[in-house]
Amino acid sequence: MSENSALYESSIPHLKLSNRGKVRDIYQVDDEHMLIVASDRLSAFDVVLPQPIPGKGEVLTRVANFWFNRTREIIPNHLSNKPLQEVVPDPDERAQLGARASVVRKLKPLPVEAIVRGYLIGSGWKDYQNSGAVCGIQLPTGLRQADKLPEAIYTPSTKAEIGSHDMNISFDQTVDLLGKALAEQVRDASIRIYTECAAYALAKGIIIADTKFEFGQDSKGRLYLIDEVLTPDSSRFWPADQYRPGISPPSFDKQFVRDYLETLDWNKAPPAPYLPREIIDRTAEKYREAETRLTAST
Repeated sequence: MSENSALYESSIPHLKLSNRGKVRDIYQVDDEHMLIVASDRLSAFDVVLPQPIPGKGEVLTRVANFWFNRTREIIPNHLSNKPLQEVVPDPDERAQLGARASVVRKLKPLPVEAIVRGYLIGSGWKDYQNSGAVCGIQLPTGLRQADKLPEAIYTPSTKAEIGSHDMNISFDQTVDLLGKALAEQVRDASIRIYTECAAYALAKGIIIADTKFEFGQDSKGRLYLIDEVLTPDSSRFWPADQYRPGISPPSFDKQFVRDYLETLDWNKAPPAPYLPREIIDRTAEKYREAETRLTAST
C-alpha cells in the first residue's frame, strides 16, 4: 500500500466538522448522530506526527468494531444502525473514507480517560521504580519491567487537548468529577472489559498490557462505551510468544514508533520529526498483523 492511499485528513463538505482530534475527524450528522472517521494520522507522546500510516485508520475501525460487538453484553456502545450510505451519499466521498468511518450516537463524553493496566510497563514502570506504586496504588516489591500485575489496576487520567499531556488522577478525583456511583460504574466496567478481552486476546497470541477506554452518557444518564476500544492506538499489544519480563517486549502497537522517537534528539513537543519510510512500513505491518491475529476465526 502506498502512502498516496493513506488518509491524513478527511473532507466531507456537506457535513459540519465539529472536531479534528489527534487521530479522529468528527462530523455532525443530525441532532442524534455523528460520523467518526479514523484517519491514518499517528500521535506519539500526545503529538500528531506529520506523516500518515497507510491503512491504519481502517485497521483501527475494524478492530474497534470487533471489540464493540464482543463487549455489548457488558455495556452498550455508541455504534448506530444508521447506514453510512445515508450519511455520505456521494460514492466518491465514501471511497475516500474506505472502512475508516463509523456512524455513532451522539452522547455526552465523560471528562476522564479510563486506563487499565495489567502489566508493569511504560510510565507505570517508571512510577513504580520511583515509588513502589503506580498512580498511588501500592504494588508488591521486587516486580520487574513488564511483569504481570497480581490483578489489573485502574489508573484514570484527565483528557488533554491536542499538544497537551494527559494527567493521571486518583479514583477519588474521578468521584469529584463524576459522582461516586458513576465513577464506580466506569471503574468496574473498565476492569471487566479489560480482563475478559485480555483473556480472549491471549488465546489469540496477543498480550494486552494496558489500555484506555472512554465513556459517554445519553440524555437519561445511561453509560456507553465510546470512541474506540482495545485498538493498537489505545492499547499496548505484545506478541505472547516473544514476551518475557525484565525487558520492554516487542509490540504490535505504536510503541514501536515511540521507541524509535526515543532514540532522537526531540523534546516531545510540536513539531514532531519525520519518520523514515522503513518505520512507516513496519508500523503499518504491525497494525495489520494485530488485526489478523485478533479477528481470525480459527
